[in-house]
Amino acid sequence: MKILLDTHVILWSLTDSKKLTKKAREMINDPDNDIFISIISPWEIQIKHDKYPDKMPIDSTDFLDYCSKAGYNKLSVKPSHIAGLSELGQSIHGDPFDRMLICQAKAENMILMTNDKNISNYKKKFILYI
Repeated sequence: MKILLDTHVILWSLTDSKKLTKKAREMINDPDNDIFISIISPWEIQIKHDKYPDKMPIDSTDFLDYCSKAGYNKLSVKPSHIAGLSELGQSIHGDPFDRMLICQAKAENMILMTNDKNISNYKKKFILYI
């Protein structure tokens, strides 16, 4: 199974946070699953690090290094991902990073693993709320 991790899920997995559910941890650690991070996530991390370094102590370079060491695959943004934005609308969730993750997961036939209730409100089969 191909799983795309939402940014906060990536951070939880890298820090072995108790916020990561047992089911999520098992899926991420299952060698039969391919775990992906979107290139959108380090962009989001860098913006948060620049604005709130006390709340986001790592920058995008460190983040990508940790993800690489964890064996996570990187997913670039493709035109088909951007085209999917028009189908979402902004009424459910206006966060551009999360909206792109939804489009990427759909276009790439991946499961999007998240703990964001706004994302789960889309009620799509490919969104896994943990």
